[in-house]
Amino acid sequence: MPFKFNADGTIAIDGEKKLPIFIHPNGTEAPFDADTTLGTITRLNGEAKTHREGKEAAEAKLKTFEGIEDGVAALAALNTVKSLSSGELKTAAQVKEIQDAAAKTAQEQVAAQAKTSATQLQELTAQLEKRTSELNTHMIGGGFSSSKLFTDDKHPLRLAIPPEMAKAYFGNNFKVEDGKTVPYDAGGNKIFSPTRPGEIADFDEGLAQLVQACPFKDQILKGSGASGGGATGGGAGAGAGKSMTRAAFDAATPAAKAEFAKGGGAVTD
Repeated sequence: MPFKFNADGTIAIDGEKKLPIFIHPNGTEAPFDADTTLGTITRLNGEAKTHREGKEAAEAKLKTFEGIEDGVAALAALNTVKSLSSGELKTAAQVKEIQDAAAKTAQEQVAAQAKTSATQLQELTAQLEKRTSELNTHMIGGGFSSSKLFTDDKHPLRLAIPPEMAKAYFGNNFKVEDGKTVPYDAGGNKIFSPTRPGEIADFDEGLAQLVQACPFKDQILKGSGASGGGATGGGAGAGAGKSMTRAAFDAATPAAKAEFAKGGGAVTD
């Protein structure tokens, strides 16, 4: 989702909302509200925290039953103590009858409580995973849509493919850790910054190194005279004059494939 630029090279601003204009892969234009995006990320972080705390509370509740290996024996011992009345012990038959009834009731209650807690834990875990996935998708997707590899025509690795297509191919190389996007290479190793020794690369640094290592780098980089996402005039689409390997095309989303094909892009084996 690249910025729209004016003829003088400046970013186009929406006249009503006074916000920079982005161009979606399908060609529609819309103002980009950074404050709303940050608010969404903050909300998702809060929801993820709430579900995580609920999950931890459910796990703590289950630990209440730890350490009791023989529940029946424990209940029988308690029942024996309760059967003492006025210093006299009830008959063995009476005690046994009471023990059996109490044990059955207690076992049913424990089983019901354990089942309920396990169900709650499962539901909270699923909700937490869903919220975490939504947050990660939002942050990683935003990284691609605002990357300088798509918005800066002077970037040495300016990409000619839409951000959605790049996300489809490189998206799995990014993970969200401690609220930040962390890039990983094909071997599963974290990518470090080339300018800040010892520090993890930021999104653009990581994407640039992934593009450099891509086997079909030349097919996805923007040439000096080619048109790309966000360019105006000339009527050429995002794929005009470009070719892409079958593997890269198959990894793209349906929308990205359609845009590439509509612009005249060619798929090679």
